[in-house]
Amino acid sequence: MLKLDTSTAPAAVVDAPMATKGDAEWFEYSKAANPVRPGLSPQVPFHAFGAELYADGPTRIVPLDLSDRLGGLVGPATSPGLCANFMRILPGETLTPDIAAGAATSQVAYVIRGSGRTQVRTESGVSVLTWKEGDFLALPGGATYSYAADSEGAAFYMVHDAPLLRHLGVSVTQPRFLPTVYPAETTREVLAEIADSPTANVRSRISVLLGTKRFPELRTITHTIWAMYGIVEPHSMQKPHRHQSVALDFVVSCEPGAAYTLLGRELDEKGNIKNPVRQNWSTGMAFTTPPGFWHAHFNTSDKPAFILPLQDAGLQTYLRALDIRFG
Repeated sequence: MLKLDTSTAPAAVVDAPMATKGDAEWFEYSKAANPVRPGLSPQVPFHAFGAELYADGPTRIVPLDLSDRLGGLVGPATSPGLCANFMRILPGETLTPDIAAGAATSQVAYVIRGSGRTQVRTESGVSVLTWKEGDFLALPGGATYSYAADSEGAAFYMVHDAPLLRHLGVSVTQPRFLPTVYPAETTREVLAEIADSPTANVRSRISVLLGTKRFPELRTITHTIWAMYGIVEPHSMQKPHRHQSVALDFVVSCEPGAAYTLLGRELDEKGNIKNPVRQNWSTGMAFTTPPGFWHAHFNTSDKPAFILPLQDAGLQTYLRALDIRFG
């Protein structure tokens, strides 16, 4: 018989609100084990966002918001855990994204065009990062950020994980990594070395992953977000693959009408995607790739195309659940 140890019991019981049986539910296993279905937890949609969203107009941030198609999530979200955004900054102006210091663990931004500075404000002081076209910025939670453009203006593709923190009901208590700039010339140099490798033609893709020494076991740009900068060579394809992270893809550059992605749930006996949906690329656009779907990228032109997927694969890798598979 178990004996109650009262040595650490509180001296008095304080009334506090708590859930009652009225909040409890029970489900038969087969009706609840996989709740991803319309009307309950919808699948992440395959959706595209054009470059016209930030081509002109005032300084602003444009959330790529699919929250209404994701089961009515609170606040803007492009996937259950991430929100992608376009940012446009007019020459000489400053933009401060509406993300509270503790609202996201990570922001990853790619400089589409322009140059300028990002001011980092923490409780201990202010510091400044400088950036230019093609650079990546990895910015931790626990600070606020203001982006100031130089005389030519600037545009960004930026992804953060505030939707994940809203779901968990938590906020950042301390930064997990240092604010970091990844210079464009270094990223391109590493990618060129990979592309020139004798084994490049037998690899599933020609890409470089951006990482940080803070998370050596993950090899991702932050502890929640993965950033991959890849090339699809002229008249080539990246073989079909799938993963359990949501990819928020940005098309860095391509020839008009020449590059595209095919996506579907199954492969045929030859390793091709069955009944695929096609997403044509255009420079400066973004599109979603839902988890678990096979997808392949194609380039039919004489010039290389460049693609940038930002994913919640840092978190998925930590959970040992990424499950990348190749056709």
